[in-house]
Amino acid sequence: MTRATTVRAVLAAAVLLVSVLITLTMSPRLGLDLQGGTRMVLQAKDSDTAKADRESTDRTLEVLRQRIDSLGVAEPTLTRSGEDRIIVELPDVQDPRKAAEVIGKTAQLSFHAVQGPGTQKNDKADDKAGTGSDDKADGTTGDGLTLPDEQGRPLALGPTRLSGAGVKDATAAFDAQQGAGWTVSLDFHKKAGRDWTRLTGEAACHPVQDDRRRVAIVLDQQIISSPQVSPSVGCNVGLPSGSTQITGSFSADEARELSLLIKGGALPLPVEIVEQRTVGPTLGAAAIDASARAALIGAAATALFITIIYRLFGALAAVALAAYGLISYAALVALGVTLTLPGLAGFVLAIGMAVDANVLVFERAREEYAQHPGRTLRSSLTAGFRGAWSAVADSNVTTLIAAGLLFFLGSGPVKGFGVTLAIGVLASMFSALVIARALTEIAARSRFVSDYRGINGLASPGRVRTWLTRRDPQLMRFPRRWLLVSTALVAVAVLGIVVRGVNLGVEFTGGRLVEYSTSRPVEVERARTALADAGFGDAEVTTAGAGDLSVRTGKLDNDGEHALRAALAKEGGETTKVRDELIGPSLGDELRRNALIALAIAVLVQLAYLVIRFRWTFAVASVGALVHDVIILVGAFAWLGRTVDGIFLAALLTVIGYSVNDSVVVFDRVRELWAKARREPIATVANRAVLQTVPRTVNTGMGALFILAALAVLGGDSLADFALALLIGICVGTYSSVLTAVPAALVLEQSSKAPPPARKRAPGRRSGTRTTARRDPLDNGARV
Repeated sequence: MTRATTVRAVLAAAVLLVSVLITLTMSPRLGLDLQGGTRMVLQAKDSDTAKADRESTDRTLEVLRQRIDSLGVAEPTLTRSGEDRIIVELPDVQDPRKAAEVIGKTAQLSFHAVQGPGTQKNDKADDKAGTGSDDKADGTTGDGLTLPDEQGRPLALGPTRLSGAGVKDATAAFDAQQGAGWTVSLDFHKKAGRDWTRLTGEAACHPVQDDRRRVAIVLDQQIISSPQVSPSVGCNVGLPSGSTQITGSFSADEARELSLLIKGGALPLPVEIVEQRTVGPTLGAAAIDASARAALIGAAATALFITIIYRLFGALAAVALAAYGLISYAALVALGVTLTLPGLAGFVLAIGMAVDANVLVFERAREEYAQHPGRTLRSSLTAGFRGAWSAVADSNVTTLIAAGLLFFLGSGPVKGFGVTLAIGVLASMFSALVIARALTEIAARSRFVSDYRGINGLASPGRVRTWLTRRDPQLMRFPRRWLLVSTALVAVAVLGIVVRGVNLGVEFTGGRLVEYSTSRPVEVERARTALADAGFGDAEVTTAGAGDLSVRTGKLDNDGEHALRAALAKEGGETTKVRDELIGPSLGDELRRNALIALAIAVLVQLAYLVIRFRWTFAVASVGALVHDVIILVGAFAWLGRTVDGIFLAALLTVIGYSVNDSVVVFDRVRELWAKARREPIATVANRAVLQTVPRTVNTGMGALFILAALAVLGGDSLADFALALLIGICVGTYSSVLTAVPAALVLEQSSKAPPPARKRAPGRRSGTRTTARRDPLDNGARV
């Protein structure tokens, strides 16, 4: 065994051992649909500057969402109820009381000049409330505040010179060098930074130890820090905005809490928690069990398929896929990612898609073996890994770019999807390039495996490749015809969106939240079945409090509510309505806008990367195929009347990643072949590249389809729309990567005057060396 193989094997064993330890010692954080959580109802109140109306309540909701994200609570649900109430549902919260305290704080941060010691003439109640004093201090106008500092001494403060809105970022850190303990570092926006410099410069004009040399930092009418400006700072010079720290003998938790409150921003309205209770999971045990069985059956079918296609090496790839599942699950648990049922289904789907890198390697190894009959199995496998590296790297880098931007620019479920996607990509690459490579290299060294072609699975070209070699179809002879077909499909999809409309779910449109009390207990699963039979299949039913049933549904008039109550009464006897509220969308305007901005920026950055790595024609064609896939998927759901909700959003983001990945693999082969045949027409080169990548496309697609079919048929209603969206998306994405992206690139190349890509010299080859061999329609020209 070579040294490189040994290193891979040891590294794989170490990572797997750590993953097993994490899996056995740490529990996953489950979402509202799997475990339930805490529901809080917040009442927004009028402030001095804003009235508690719908618009200001929506702004307050978005600030709360940022705070909850900063608390580490992923996948929360926030909805506006009526004009001035907000319903917050938090999954798997360890300390609901602490979360409620942080969520409810107003976090009004301000910075004041200190005018001198307080006069003690204020009423104690006024001091506690932070009201201003009519007394003048040091000749000031008397319009400031008198508040106790950290030691309880009263300080007279001037008007607010700088508000928390000017803070760009806030981070908690431990200052060991200065001995200040835990501090909060502030970074100001540009104009606010100048105000901070001016404020500290004015304070520096007073003598050291004079109270007027201090700057008071006030949070919610309480001085949390009033540091002296350093003696080294000159009068009217001030401190730069990037070197500001809040000190105050904070503990680690207090510093982190303060930083997230400042970073999240002040609430536009004060809020009061008027109700807090525990809610059950939105999915029943039967639905969860059915989904788990479907996932296991689908994953087993994918492993069996890969084993049949690639024999022993397929079985080793299946082992690597199992390792991928363990590693990625351990990473999700270790990072505290909230696991929901669609997220787990996407995680299982990623196992099917993670086979792509192995398929790429195995197909390249088959090509090498067929082109060089005298080559050993081991050298063919090594050449396969080397030849597939470019496609694997480019496709995964584009996906990681999208995942990173969705995480940093998105919020809520979009941010969570970015984390899950990035973990899946990194674990997939490790599985294919370290674990699978170590296993297959060890197997390839065996003479028994090398000699028996029926066992190793790489010595035979495969049925798809054999058929293509014999037929040699000229798919790219008339590229505009394929573009007409794609245009027609898009037109049909757009027609469905216009004529039938998009059936938006309660997350986008809002709806109605009704709670009922029944005279006899009703199991949640029976309540769901009763409502589905009565025509309320989209209703979300959970337990709320002591035996009550909470029903969340879309637009519902009074007649519909009576029918819903009657359906529950058949199961629970006398049914009494205890709450009835109109709720707003949990995916509000700002969240949707942020998601669209994050997605648009991700696509643009991917476009720029593809332009750099490939050609602008290839990049534009890839993005065009992506848009084609999105429109057709949305149009298909419009024609079918299916609900477009948060689950559909997760499926759509998955399809986008799959579409770009598929196109990159095809264009990587076009670039490689064109660089080696610069004088051949691009259409001929593209046709050869497409035919060479078809076996990979078919085998990867089949691996994902096995899992999706199992989820759609066996997973129950909870995953039916998710699986359907992905089935449509992957089929359309597979079609578009070959018959939309490549024809579009050919048409663009006809108008482009750019030369063919330069040929890269193979390692160790001397210039002027020529190699000749028979020409094969599927021959990629690779030589060693």
